[in-house]
Amino acid sequence: MHLTRDIIENTQDTFRDTLGIVTDEGKRKFVYPKKPKGRLHKARVVFSVFLLAILFITPFIKLSGHPFMMFNIVERKFILFGLAFGPHDFYLFVLATISFVVFIILFTVVFGRVFCGWVCPQTVFLEMVFRKIEFWIEGDYLRQKLLNDSKWTAKKISKKLVKWSVFFALSVFIANTLLAWIIGTDELYKIISEPVSMHPGGFIAMLLFSAGFYFIFAWFREYACVYVCPYGRLQSVLLDQNSIVIAYDNIRGEPRGKIKKAEVRTLGDCIDCKECIAVCPTGIDIRNGTQLECVNCTACIDACDNIMDKINKPSGLIKYASFNNVKDKTKFKLTPRITGYLVILTVLIAVLGILLYNRNPIDFMILRTPGMLYQEQPGGILSNLYSLKLTNKTFDEVPLQLRLENLQGEIKIIGSDINLEPNAVSETKFLVMLPKQKVNNVNTPIEIGIYTNGEKFQTFKSNFLGPANQN
Repeated sequence: MHLTRDIIENTQDTFRDTLGIVTDEGKRKFVYPKKPKGRLHKARVVFSVFLLAILFITPFIKLSGHPFMMFNIVERKFILFGLAFGPHDFYLFVLATISFVVFIILFTVVFGRVFCGWVCPQTVFLEMVFRKIEFWIEGDYLRQKLLNDSKWTAKKISKKLVKWSVFFALSVFIANTLLAWIIGTDELYKIISEPVSMHPGGFIAMLLFSAGFYFIFAWFREYACVYVCPYGRLQSVLLDQNSIVIAYDNIRGEPRGKIKKAEVRTLGDCIDCKECIAVCPTGIDIRNGTQLECVNCTACIDACDNIMDKINKPSGLIKYASFNNVKDKTKFKLTPRITGYLVILTVLIAVLGILLYNRNPIDFMILRTPGMLYQEQPGGILSNLYSLKLTNKTFDEVPLQLRLENLQGEIKIIGSDINLEPNAVSETKFLVMLPKQKVNNVNTPIEIGIYTNGEKFQTFKSNFLGPANQN
């Protein structure tokens, strides 16, 4: 979708056949964006600080000695808001993943790539951390370009070494934080403080993560968004003419042209200053319309608004808007497509919420062993063999006791007592033993109480299989 298609005259459409970060020879064209400033950039800085605080503080928050959040993919152990989840909760993860995908689709349909510009870790780290350090050490975009094009002098070497050292230190810090999210701060501290020989896997993971982050933020940069990120490709499928994107108001801005003194202006509001191009971190011209490389960072909006203020024109020549908003000069409205996604997402979230609310800390399943009849025991006792499968979803070891509730009899655990390990699954077998005179039917209803620390947790109802014609 291009906002200016068949509207802007005398403009070559070469941008559709090339990328702004690749030369005609197919080599990389390094982008030197101008330092952004403006109201939206200030808002993004505040929001990024908030996101970074969550990222770096959350792994150190604990509840009852356990991490508040942890995503141990290797061991399939997850902690969300202090609640433990494991392989036994796979159905919840499937439903949560589907809900997240639908949310991304809905969000993209309505707001385009706002996620990329405001929330994506790649953009937050690159634009709000690494790029700002680069501005601080090497100066604004023109100074950076001059420095990179100059010969290797002592000044250039010192600046590059300082920058690369700071970048690598930050990459190590980010890598350690990521590991803290995966394995927890306690395990991370062991990897850091104990000899490498005791944690070779953790040390290698830390090095790989550090090297990966350094490579991405020091060199790869916008290539990650343009070439690697699948979300950029996904947006071209999901966006339509009602999706809100970073849009250039071509109706108001065209035909563009420079300002001349003492001239009665008959052209559009765009004075072709190219400030929107100068600040773009992916090197595109937003006036050509929505493009794959655009990450919705809003730098072009701030740059254009600053120019509009200087020439006494209203802001909003580049703004958040849809194709139809610009063309018809209308505001955002709910479409059947958006409504459909919204309904699906609401249903999924409701189902997920109900399942989480009704999720028991301990799940159990009791089955009479199939294929086995009753057994006669000494002293006129009949017994049935049962299987008990238990899932402990808590961080604590849980001792369990089984008691017959409605009949006089005995439950005999085969093996040791039932002690559930934290966040584990266990299986045991037990015998229900009843006096023969109490078994009057083929199927005698029984109730088994499940107790933990003397308190009843739940009651299970089943049938005791006995001989026929006991009367």
